[in-house]
Amino acid sequence: MLRCVLAGFLVAWWCAGCVTQKVNWDGRVGVLSFDQVVLEMGPPDRSAKLQDGVTVAEWLTQRGFARGSVQNTSGMWVEHYYEPPMPDYYLRLTFGPDGKLRAWKRVAK
Repeated sequence: MLRCVLAGFLVAWWCAGCVTQKVNWDGRVGVLSFDQVVLEMGPPDRSAKLQDGVTVAEWLTQRGFARGSVQNTSGMWVEHYYEPPMPDYYLRLTFGPDGKLRAWKRVAK
């Protein structure tokens, strides 16, 4: 009985570690700096500094994929794709000239 309780506890503990916390980006607008985001998330995958001093940066959050199947029909391999490819998902953050977060949005490309 003790083994079952211990095993259940370990499984629950392991599953709790798999839960990712959602970031409240609305609460970070005007507070978080570009440097703080880089320390937290690493360097952006893409960034651009505009003439007015605004910086737009994107971080890859989910890699896209394509699903399909391959079928052998009378000795010939035929590819069948049932779903269109899924895009990559990015988090786009916009920082003002002062380096503070101005806006955020999720984009798919």
